[in-house]
Amino acid sequence: MQGGSTMNGGYGGAPGARSPVLASCFPQKMCSWMLNCCLALQHLVVQASLLCIFHLLLLPTLPEDQPHAQATSELLASSLFACGISTVLQTTLGSRLPLVQIPSFEYLVPAMVLSSHLSLGVTMERNGTAVSSICPAPHCSNKGSRVASLQEVSGAVLVSGLVQMALGVSGVCGWAVQHCGPMVLAPSLSIIGLSAYKEAAFFCSANWGVALLFMVLAVTFSQHLGSCHLPFCAWTQVRGGSTETSIPTLRTFSVLLPFAGVCILCAILSHFRVPWESVDLATAQLSWANSTFHAPWLRIPYTGKWGWPLLTPRALAVGITMAIGCSMNSVSCYVLCGRLLRAPRLPPHACNRGLCTEGLGSLLAGLLGTPGGTAASIANACVTGLTQAGSRFPVQISALACVVLGMSPRLVGILTCIPLAVHGGVLCVTYAVAVGTGISYFQYADIDSGRNIFIVGFAMFMALLVPRWLSAAPAHLATGWVPLDLFFLSLLMMPVFLTEFLSFFLENTVSGTLEERGLLSDLALWKAGAGGHHLHGESGEASWVYGLPAALRKLLPSSCKTFPCCFLCPGSEQEEEEDEEDSRTPEEGNTAPGEGTHLLPKPGSGEQQRARRPSETEMPAWHTVA
Repeated sequence: MQGGSTMNGGYGGAPGARSPVLASCFPQKMCSWMLNCCLALQHLVVQASLLCIFHLLLLPTLPEDQPHAQATSELLASSLFACGISTVLQTTLGSRLPLVQIPSFEYLVPAMVLSSHLSLGVTMERNGTAVSSICPAPHCSNKGSRVASLQEVSGAVLVSGLVQMALGVSGVCGWAVQHCGPMVLAPSLSIIGLSAYKEAAFFCSANWGVALLFMVLAVTFSQHLGSCHLPFCAWTQVRGGSTETSIPTLRTFSVLLPFAGVCILCAILSHFRVPWESVDLATAQLSWANSTFHAPWLRIPYTGKWGWPLLTPRALAVGITMAIGCSMNSVSCYVLCGRLLRAPRLPPHACNRGLCTEGLGSLLAGLLGTPGGTAASIANACVTGLTQAGSRFPVQISALACVVLGMSPRLVGILTCIPLAVHGGVLCVTYAVAVGTGISYFQYADIDSGRNIFIVGFAMFMALLVPRWLSAAPAHLATGWVPLDLFFLSLLMMPVFLTEFLSFFLENTVSGTLEERGLLSDLALWKAGAGGHHLHGESGEASWVYGLPAALRKLLPSSCKTFPCCFLCPGSEQEEEEDEEDSRTPEEGNTAPGEGTHLLPKPGSGEQQRARRPSETEMPAWHTVA
């Protein structure tokens, strides 16, 4: 059993030691704009890959009325525009973690269930998601209106945004996250990563050679060559008599460099007409790179472009399942990001604010007519852990780039030229980090306990079994009312919901000791700091990482601290600590918290820093010398 905070992604660092990824830059160590822009581009390509995956899997399930070459790129542009705005809201007003927003798989499953219900010839396959059957004959066509289906799916996204805002304002998710120990987080994060394996295999099957090349390069750069540096990006730090200069370049860009290299290689092969991509029926159905060349260069997304969202009983039922699934996914992503960045435990008010901002983003996405809302990106959070580089500033730059690209459907059409195998490689590399992070939580609990073995095994087994059974026989779930059928079908086909619900229920109802449940070290931490500096230091650090900007807190009226907004703001004692922290930060530098490029310290350096005095335990951050 290790000491320190084990719940909600907490990392047992030194008292008063700030997060290594959200610390501010010193004025004499100016951060490089080029480095920040490259990190932003890395987040952008992963976000673009996941957006393409979402639309590639969803659009074939919609009824086909007419060629939708222009509509495809405009849908993608509108979704990118909404994700960019939601990311800005999340990093400034939400959880304040460097999280990118995308339509997650928890939006994809209910949307495909609803769109497939609106089409003919629905079959169930592929990881418990509904996929409309593809008819190869020329005379085959799906009946129904494609625009009407998009409007109904957008209505479900609109409902999900409203429900997410209600969950955030009411404080339900903030309360739930306080009761999530290691035995809830471990299976939940593990199943989030494992639930994407069929999608990853599906896209890798376009060309396994290309996918494996991407994965080999990403693993080599991040693991084997992680200590390689380039001399022109330098930051000097004296640690134990030694001086380190430059950043670990290959590790920092271990996703961007393989992504660019493989795409360039595929472009060269295509230019010389070398066949490298398999063209089976499924891949041909999803190949859309040639469908966006006639899109306009400039078109600002606006509400009503695809018609107003349809709020039918079916959309209401599916929207509620979207909100439940995405809220669970986002809370897990907050914990995952906090652990990978070694940030303090996630406070309830930050979790509630994060869900509210995601609800606002989904509300905007639904009004713009997109088939997916906004949720925290598991893949981008895992990229932060893989590259050991995290900061709000690059994420905010990538968000602004998303907003600008979302106004040009023709430029967004370039994203459709990304090889399908590269999408599969991105899923394999990023979601593997989520699986490993979930497994790492087992170290805090007694995994030899029969209670814990049953909880983990039962929750994960049922999360894989139930969607598989429903995909093979969806007609078995029939209540006699279609909206209720869609509600249960969408909910029970999401492995994340099943895992988190079962593990949360069993963990908090089956008796077990604190040591057995992995809560003993967390309780000891609070008891040790109840009357001393430790608790004050940890809460002060948490408020510095997750708290709202000082200027914004001063502008908030007193009514924002009463019900129902009280769940979005910290308590009065915590606010006093935030004010004290703000009064001390100007002495350290003029750069705002989270701005700049920050990399985690090398493994093994954390233990040495924890033994130092609180004033000296500020984690190092990589910077570039101007």
